[in-house]
Amino acid sequence: MIPLRGSAEIASRLDVPAAARLLAVDAPPELARLATSALAPDQSLRTVEARAIRSVKETFDWILLWQESRVGSRALFEAAVKRLEPAGCLWVVTAMKKVQGPKTPAGERLEAGDLAKAFAKDGMTCDREARLSAWHVAYRFTRGGGAGATRRTERNGRGRGRIGR
Repeated sequence: MIPLRGSAEIASRLDVPAAARLLAVDAPPELARLATSALAPDQSLRTVEARAIRSVKETFDWILLWQESRVGSRALFEAAVKRLEPAGCLWVVTAMKKVQGPKTPAGERLEAGDLAKAFAKDGMTCDREARLSAWHVAYRFTRGGGAGATRRTERNGRGRGRIGR
C-alpha cells in the first residue's frame, strides 16, 4: 500500500484530464484506481506490467512508468518512448533517494539526473515534477522545450528551477 498524497489532486497534477489515451506501466493498484476514476467517457486507460510492454502495439499521448530501480530501466524507457505520440508526455515515478519505506534500496534508485540522461537522446526534457507520496515523485518528460526549459514543482506550485540544477 502506497500512501498517495492528496488523492483528489494527483490526477490533475499528472494531467490525466488532458490526455485521450493513457498507458500506465507497473503502476500500483491505488494509482490505477485513482486514474480510472478521473477518466472522462472519451478517455481510455490501459495498464500493463513492465515485462509486457512489448505486447502493446498502439501509441499513447500519456504514459506513466512506475520505475524505482535502475535495474532494467533502459529497456523499459526505450519501449515506452516508442509508444509515445510525438506531442505526448511521459511521466516516470521514482522513489526519492533519502527516504525509507520503498522496497528498492537507496543505492539502486533512479534519480532525476539519470532520467534526464536516459531521455536526452530522444530529444525529451523534464519540464515538471509532481510529488505523489511521502516517498515518490513523478517527473514529466516531453519532446522539445530545449535546454533552457524550466520545471514547476507541483508540491507548492511556486518553485521554479533550471533543469539539471
